[in-house]
Amino acid sequence: MDTINLLNLSQDELEKKLIEIAKKAMEKSYSPYSKFRVGAALLTAEGKVYTGVNIENASFGATICAERTAVIKAVSEGDIKYKAIAISSDADSFIYPCGICRQVLSEFDKGEMKVICSNKSGQYRSFSLSEIMPCMFEL
Repeated sequence: MDTINLLNLSQDELEKKLIEIAKKAMEKSYSPYSKFRVGAALLTAEGKVYTGVNIENASFGATICAERTAVIKAVSEGDIKYKAIAISSDADSFIYPCGICRQVLSEFDKGEMKVICSNKSGQYRSFSLSEIMPCMFEL
């Protein structure tokens, strides 16, 4: 797990650093069926970074996305407050969280966290969670 000193980085530098970490994590993806590798880097409020990768399964319903892998790792360590998540893949186009991942993220953040979506050339787009999940489900 990495730790980022938030005080020393601009928002742009922070987003680029998270993309770099997500790209490095992507190398550990287990995606033998789709060959579509995804990496995620989840930044906590305290500056810890949890990485995640997509993990495919022959029973496709058992597959888990990189974003949820990162959240599961963070929650299992007691970290439930997040500032941002970056997502990277080998795709030419930008990659965005699926609906289930958006819902899981919304369990822990009501819309302020940044969601940084990148493509393989390093370009990225940054959104607040509420921009990509405008009508969050709540109990």
